[in-house]
Amino acid sequence: MAKDRWTHSNTTVYNIGYHIIWCPKYRRKVLVGDVEARLRELLLKKAEEIGVSIEELQIMPDHVNLFVKASPVASPHWIVQQLKSYSSHELRTQFKSLRTRLPTLWTRSYYVESCGHISEDAIRRYIEEQKKV
Repeated sequence: MAKDRWTHSNTTVYNIGYHIIWCPKYRRKVLVGDVEARLRELLLKKAEEIGVSIEELQIMPDHVNLFVKASPVASPHWIVQQLKSYSSHELRTQFKSLRTRLPTLWTRSYYVESCGHISEDAIRRYIEEQKKV
């Protein structure tokens, strides 16, 4: 879980963060106990594999709440797809109760909001000020 504000690549300096939330099917409260602990491990492992940094992670009984930082080439949809599909497959393989209680582990929907260090208003002011120089 990195704490640097900017990430550097050969051609880019970036600070891209996403707040992501998703729920189990029917918002069932199944993310508890061993399932919660294993889900945490799986999300951290998959995030590292795909080059995404999980800055904050909270698993509630009926939803997952993440703050991730990613490169400009990793779309939010791709990140969510990777995390949800991997964790669903692994959890449903390991916990029979998830296979019998739910047709799929996750809903198809999710919430995502981009987050950054600089507000939208600050960016607008900066761009406007460029005209005056």
